[in-house]
Amino acid sequence: MKESLKALLAGKLKPRELRLIYKSYDIVGDIAIIRVPEPLRERSKIIAEAVMQTHNNVEAVWRQAGAVSGDFRLRKLKWVAGENRTQTHCGEYGCLFKVDLEKCYFSPRLAYERMRIARKIEPGEVVLNMFAGVGCYSIVIAKHSEAEKIFSIEINPVAIRYMRENIELNKIEEKVVPVQGDAREVVEERLQNVADRVLMPLPEKAYEYLDYAILALKSTGGWIHYYDFEHAKKPEDPIEKVEAKMSQKLQTLGVNFIVEFKRIVRTTGPNWYQVVLDIRVNKKS
Repeated sequence: MKESLKALLAGKLKPRELRLIYKSYDIVGDIAIIRVPEPLRERSKIIAEAVMQTHNNVEAVWRQAGAVSGDFRLRKLKWVAGENRTQTHCGEYGCLFKVDLEKCYFSPRLAYERMRIARKIEPGEVVLNMFAGVGCYSIVIAKHSEAEKIFSIEINPVAIRYMRENIELNKIEEKVVPVQGDAREVVEERLQNVADRVLMPLPEKAYEYLDYAILALKSTGGWIHYYDFEHAKKPEDPIEKVEAKMSQKLQTLGVNFIVEFKRIVRTTGPNWYQVVLDIRVNKKS
């Protein structure tokens, strides 16, 4: 929370109320998404107006009324202040994204991770993004690497529509191929043994779909960027827990692999973490 926001609210909320306010919120384009503790629910508008005063570019404020959930990774939003709309544009590393925050998944907190992956792509690689959303990873890769082709799979029909618009906005039609459907079915039916690199940026389902990421890699193998959520209390290590679970599955599948890099992407709640593993797979026996 910016100091100016604290100062604005200090004159409108009691000290005990101020202590309850979450320290961070998302700004996507000209829309802010805030989380408000239950005891402060009736104070939502005051908080929203303070956010708009702090950020002159914010034209609408929505309250997150539920966790990200469902196959489409949507979060329930309630309008609080400003314009009553959820569609916006936002920029990231020279890329432009159009998104409806109520109907599509989008997280500005993954911007660094998207660029980190883009910088790993070797010239001429074929990339397969199993859970592409509105195309953020795929578009950043297309704009900031010399990838030959990026297959961008998404099951949400609204997200696919925005992805197609974003591909046109960023003028990368020759590189990014949008594919609507369940990644498991798409890989099995159309995209076996095609990819040098597979992205799995859906922590809720990456473990379940790991077999199909292996299937999508070329016969010589390649890279998998595997994301997962993990709960870990002290002295537990969330990275170690994710790696152990993933390793057991790949060993059961008879896959030769090395985890070349691993890190905590972000915290997602008390003792909950999003973890990424960069896995080098050798499919040759």
